[in-house]
Amino acid sequence: MTVSLELNNGVVMPALGFGVFQSPPEETAAAVEEALKIGYRHIDTAAAYQNERGVGEGIRRSGVDRTEVFIETKVWVSDYGRDETLHAFDKAAGKLGVEQIDLLILHQPVPMHFGATVAAYQALETLLAEGKVRSIGVSNFMPAQLAALLEHAEVVPAVNQIELHPYFTQPAVQHADAQHNILTQAWSPIGGITFYPGWGEDRKSVMDDPTLREITRDHGKTPAQIMLRWHLQEGRSAIPKSTNPARIAENFDVFNFELTASELARIDGLDTGVRGGPDPDTIDPTSIELAIPEE
Repeated sequence: MTVSLELNNGVVMPALGFGVFQSPPEETAAAVEEALKIGYRHIDTAAAYQNERGVGEGIRRSGVDRTEVFIETKVWVSDYGRDETLHAFDKAAGKLGVEQIDLLILHQPVPMHFGATVAAYQALETLLAEGKVRSIGVSNFMPAQLAALLEHAEVVPAVNQIELHPYFTQPAVQHADAQHNILTQAWSPIGGITFYPGWGEDRKSVMDDPTLREITRDHGKTPAQIMLRWHLQEGRSAIPKSTNPARIAENFDVFNFELTASELARIDGLDTGVRGGPDPDTIDPTSIELAIPEE
């Protein structure tokens, strides 16, 4: 059993995805192949992860038909701009080995260069109209950035992928997404980003939280499984990642139990308001020297 969500343009997407952030290219294909054999049908990658080719290889090696796999990837900021973003699709599709991408999103809002962001999003709208992508969206957009983008957009983003776990729930972003019928999708859904290199001095693993530990005992599940179930029951998409076959399987085993309303509220109450990853309002990702190669 899996859970699917209908996006605001009618496209149906598996709620639980498999992420490959920081997965080495040489390990990505094997991890994606294993995930698909276990039952995942939604793979999330990004041009900046530099492992799109491994994702495509893993899908082909799995034997799962392409029509059954929902592929999501992201355009990096070095490819923002109308023509640049149109070409970014060509690069991504070529590496993935597909003709159509199910969900293509902008990786960062880049508020200090927002004109390029708008031009990039308008290119996504063109790709959508041409049928090269089935749905489009954004990542790490805060409410003000969403509002600014919607002033220029003809198509409301289907998804906003943001850092979201029990210690950082971003209620204002979730509310803004809901107002526009944008699906909130969680990266770092089990709090691993608290160990993101270079961010966060007071690093505390959500896995060790006493409340979560108590709930795990009541259900016979792991903290990771409890957190993923929390996301799904609250209507979000979640993208856990791992290259460990046992963990990949564990993270998918979340469809055979249900959290109570009280348990959901207790997990909601763990929010600290402190993000573990970069702040999209202040970081200028164009300062990161990362050009996306052609092949």
